[in-house]
Amino acid sequence: MATMEMDDPKMGEKVHWVPEDLLSGMTVKQILFSNDYRHIALKGIMTSFIMLALGGTFAVLFRLELTVPDVQFLGARVYMTLMTLHGMVMVFGFLIPLVVSISYYMLPKVLGNDRLLWAGAAQASYWVLILAAVLLVIGRPDFTWTAYAPMSLRTGNQFVWMGHLAILLVAISEFLAGAVLFRNAIAGKGGWSNTPLMAWAAGTIGLLFMASTLPLGFVGYGLLSDYAQWTSVAWFDPSRGGSVQFFLYVFWTYGHPAVYLPFVPAIAIIYSIMPRFLGHPMWSYWSGVVAFVLLAAGAMPIGPHHFQPVYTVSGDYQRFVQILTMLVFIPSVLHVFNWISSLFMAPIPDSARKAIPFKFMIFAIAFIVYGGATAFLNAQIAPDSDFIHNTYWIPAHFHAMFFGFSGQMAFAGVYFLFPYFTGRMYNQTMGNWHFWLWQIGLFIKITAMGIAGYLYFPRWVYDYLDIPGWAEAQLFVTIGGYMVAVGFLFFLVNLFWSAKHGKLVEDDPWPVVHDLKAAPAAAPAE
Repeated sequence: MATMEMDDPKMGEKVHWVPEDLLSGMTVKQILFSNDYRHIALKGIMTSFIMLALGGTFAVLFRLELTVPDVQFLGARVYMTLMTLHGMVMVFGFLIPLVVSISYYMLPKVLGNDRLLWAGAAQASYWVLILAAVLLVIGRPDFTWTAYAPMSLRTGNQFVWMGHLAILLVAISEFLAGAVLFRNAIAGKGGWSNTPLMAWAAGTIGLLFMASTLPLGFVGYGLLSDYAQWTSVAWFDPSRGGSVQFFLYVFWTYGHPAVYLPFVPAIAIIYSIMPRFLGHPMWSYWSGVVAFVLLAAGAMPIGPHHFQPVYTVSGDYQRFVQILTMLVFIPSVLHVFNWISSLFMAPIPDSARKAIPFKFMIFAIAFIVYGGATAFLNAQIAPDSDFIHNTYWIPAHFHAMFFGFSGQMAFAGVYFLFPYFTGRMYNQTMGNWHFWLWQIGLFIKITAMGIAGYLYFPRWVYDYLDIPGWAEAQLFVTIGGYMVAVGFLFFLVNLFWSAKHGKLVEDDPWPVVHDLKAAPAAAPAE
């Protein structure tokens, strides 16, 4: 039986997703200005890959510097510039736009509308982000992705103000994207009790986008204003009456929800494609709904745990933030147990085991468990303050969550949608090379980062002493990172080759097929 016939209404409308060759039929005008949700989504996805290549190149360069102790070829300013551009491009230019673009395509399909409401706002969001990316590269800021004041006002070249303006433009772009997602999320026809989980996720993330980007926009405006000295009293510059503490609270009111901006759409992709591969609905619909609501409520107020070792968070308030942070584990665990229970409801079809998007999905779930386990220590006041704060333990955690989970689920979504974009199937062999290089490379990289953090290796340094364990950990971080880069090259070759030479797909590209060898023989007809 085709999987489409087995879709539960709460998981999405029974709309046949027809494979089509969008790529060869798109004109330049359509690519740039079409409000067709398919064109908007495809444009955003392709642009995200360019951003990944750019941000990955920055990482390849500074990783080479850090492979062994002593200065090789990068000075401090060049290293910090590459690190800043890497972080900003990967989060704001690659990860968030990629999952948003996938949502732009899947939402109209799942809801049965076959169109994206407020498509003009989605277009504006895209072009504002492109402008931000151009300014960011030209400005070459070296103040890290957090843009902490007053450092972000003292460092950089004469064009550093472009980095401040880019932050403001990113806020505008993400606000518009959030408005589009929320508007489409509430456009369903079956009432809240039958709203697909993809729509619940879009509503959740839409609200978080709109709420959290307001303080981010103020951060960009405040830095720009302080740098240009538009006002007699600064917002964040302490030398002119500004407050660094004010900056911390404003920035992390966005900075922590930013973790969930790619996280929630990645969860939505799981709820959309897992039933298609398994051939049955999810184990629990309402646990998914409750988890999305709890994530929306818990994401905003826990930003101060990012700076709880400093004097601005102390006493009862510090303990309150820790408790709130611990409570956010509940919705994440609800999601994970829902997925695991769904996988054990029935034997996994042989067709799912072979499918590249299914493989990426399974290992993405493994990485969210891996990253979540390390987050338990991050939330504790004592270990965070005295042991892991600003060590490599922190990037180990967010690389597991950002890339290990959200990034891999984004690629699972891309592989799943590939036949709908091109009318052809990807190359299985190249897909497997991409898959295994990423799983091994990401595990090596993230684990080595965790070990470096355990050994107190600090973040944001371009040179280090040959302390026992440090060079070995950094070497393995680089090896893992380069494996990920090679895996991405396999993906790119697969993308371009299969779009032209892949096997043609004329019907449902994801039918549920069980392993006939393992299935019991059918009884003879009487």
